[in-house]
Amino acid sequence: MIQKISTFLWFDTEAEEAAHFYVSIFKNSEIRELRRFSDEVPGPKGKALIVDFVLDGQRFIALNGGPDQKLTPAMSLMVFCESQQEIDELWGKLTADGGEPGVCGWLTDRFGLSWQIVPDTLTELLQEVGDGAGDRAMKALMEMTKLDVAALRDARKQKVQAGL
Repeated sequence: MIQKISTFLWFDTEAEEAAHFYVSIFKNSEIRELRRFSDEVPGPKGKALIVDFVLDGQRFIALNGGPDQKLTPAMSLMVFCESQQEIDELWGKLTADGGEPGVCGWLTDRFGLSWQIVPDTLTELLQEVGDGAGDRAMKALMEMTKLDVAALRDARKQKVQAGL
């Protein structure tokens, strides 16, 4: 089945390098096709024009479109992780070599692409159950850079002490 909707990423000149980096991080990933600038396609001959790649089964297209457009945190890729270990691993790889940690589980990799590295139980952890548990977890999340699942669970369990 063909994926009907795909993410298209505009890079200045780093599309091929970024795609290879992302494919090296995620399982079930591959470069599907690489189209290079040629005599018929204006641009730096031999450099990647378009990279068609898959990350963990999800298709992406990257373009070396020049400096006119920039990646921003207004569009990020959210990765749902099964464990704290997976969060830690992805966080470390994506912030390596010039990536920047953000807040609330967000980061920007060295190519300028924004990511959210979150537990797959995030909506459950933030769900309100009438005793303020969701609000406590949200408050804890807002104070974090890389998310700490145990700390979010602990925040849900804390009871507000009378008089404080």
